[in-house]
Amino acid sequence: MKEVIIEAKDIVKVYKTGNVEFFALKGINLTIRRGDFIAIMGPSGSGKSTCMNILGCLDRPTRGSYKLEGKEVTNLSDSELAKIRNKKIGFVFQSFNLLPRTDSLRNVELPLIYSGEKEKKEKAMMALEMVGLKSKANNKPNELSGGEQQRVAIARALVNDPSIILADEPTGNLDSKSGQEIMEIFRNLNKIGKTIILVTHEPDIAAYAKKTIHFKDGMIVGDK
Repeated sequence: MKEVIIEAKDIVKVYKTGNVEFFALKGINLTIRRGDFIAIMGPSGSGKSTCMNILGCLDRPTRGSYKLEGKEVTNLSDSELAKIRNKKIGFVFQSFNLLPRTDSLRNVELPLIYSGEKEKKEKAMMALEMVGLKSKANNKPNELSGGEQQRVAIARALVNDPSIILADEPTGNLDSKSGQEIMEIFRNLNKIGKTIILVTHEPDIAAYAKKTIHFKDGMIVGDK
């Protein structure tokens, strides 16, 4: 049995507007093991993105326990959470989030700069090679296709060798062919041991995962 890498128990997230409370998550229980490939699905407002933000240490639950690699993270300081995000979690977003005036190599180097790593160029080139874009290291985002930009974003997520890759609608801005190419990259990363957690509303994208978890009204209503 593979080790548990994420353990979330009774996670509740409440947003307040004046005297009105909105329960975005209503007691989520989730266990993810190292090497899993999970797709999270659900309609808008179902809580899937809120859950992803908590798993990625971008937000804190109102109540509940969240252990990452066996360590409780809900009560850590902002700086401690930032270190965890930088070292243990790689993020891939729908909108790529690349610096427009910066070439691919330097976009990929960014997490290394924040962590004070040496040999930044060598590690960034290795990450670009993993996604098949070593030849485009000197190209800026406007010189790349959408699929290539997303591959740069994946390389940036990989450069610190994180335990977990969180991808929020990573194919949402891509045509179907480019989307399939991106999903093949995720599948190959999973084969070499990366834990992948993917938010999507597209069943054909979710089909790449080994398990799909369905959210509705702030709760997990099924998995397969």
